Amino acid sequence: MISTFSFPTLIHFGVGARHKVAETFKNKNLSKPLIITDKTIVKQSFFTDFVSELNKSDLNTSVFSEIFGNPVKSQVKEGVKAYLNNKSDSIIAVGGGAVLDVAKAIALMVEHEGDLFDYEDGKIDGLPVNKNIPFWVALPTTSGTGSEVGRSAVISDDETHQKKIIFSPKLLAPVVFADPELTLNIPAHITAATGMDALTHLVEAYLAKGYHPVCDGIALEGIKMVSDNLVKCVKDSKDIDAKSQMMMASMMGAIAFQKGLGVVHSCAHALSTVSDLHHGLANGIMIDYALKFNADFVPERFEKMALIIGLENPSVNSFFVWLENLKKEISIPNKLSDVNVNSDKLEKLVEVAINDGCHQSNPKVCTREDFSKIFSEAF
Repeated sequence: MISTFSFPTLIHFGVGARHKVAETFKNKNLSKPLIITDKTIVKQSFFTDFVSELNKSDLNTSVFSEIFGNPVKSQVKEGVKAYLNNKSDSIIAVGGGAVLDVAKAIALMVEHEGDLFDYEDGKIDGLPVNKNIPFWVALPTTSGTGSEVGRSAVISDDETHQKKIIFSPKLLAPVVFADPELTLNIPAHITAATGMDALTHLVEAYLAKGYHPVCDGIALEGIKMVSDNLVKCVKDSKDIDAKSQMMMASMMGAIAFQKGLGVVHSCAHALSTVSDLHHGLANGIMIDYALKFNADFVPERFEKMALIIGLENPSVNSFFVWLENLKKEISIPNKLSDVNVNSDKLEKLVEVAINDGCHQSNPKVCTREDFSKIFSEAF
């Protein structure tokens, strides 16, 4: 059964939702979508079948698939060229967070002048997002970033690897087709890493300072869904019910973190910048080290999460025991040295983390010295 609802964008959710894409484009009188995906997905049978289905529906599609690794500006430039060269009139993004972020940036730059980073969020002399954004839709293939319901794109500089956030409400996908069938048969380590990304979004959103009970409620329900389903997804790549729950939890995390994020994400962004570590994996490694920094400041929030998860004798300690066991069960490395990130990178990691904006909404102020201690413990 496919459910349709709007929060914050129009979402078609359920097995087979992708089959509603062609109808949506016909109703919009659009006929030449550029399909944006990555180098791995373009080779998969479901993608070939999806493109064939669109073409049989009289859509004249073209494909841009030069996306791989962490998204960088050069991929956006090539995507804009593909859009213009094919005389496209719309965009269909099929992929994980990297693809969806690049698709947003491509949609932005089709009609906006200058350099992509001229539109960086918070830039004093930045350019306004005030021109047309082509109609685009999102089909997520992983359950982690929740980028399909987000209003920002995180794109790195090719040379420095520094991450830039491009933000505008105009970047929000008008329609999302959340089809859990697209997450079947994903390798266990990818499911685990992206799942830890979703969990980190939910936990940090709940812990973030400020009054936002709407986001708090969404975050707590999402945490429960992850605790009930992530291990199932990692153990059985064909468990469609668990996959559906994780896809929903991922979207809920992205909705909830409009309240804010925290120290874990600042650490993860530093690891992606300095060591090119996968974002979800970076969150998965750092989550317990960074969250322990907050535990004595908002203990009641950790107790509430432990209660929601269903732990016996819910407490700060039982939450961290659960988190440690979860990481073991889905084979998330415990130390940064396990992924060849060693203490010789400490100074650079701290420098990037302290300048990252995510920890500004952390419930407890985190200093340069605090970041140094957190990373040192994680090595």
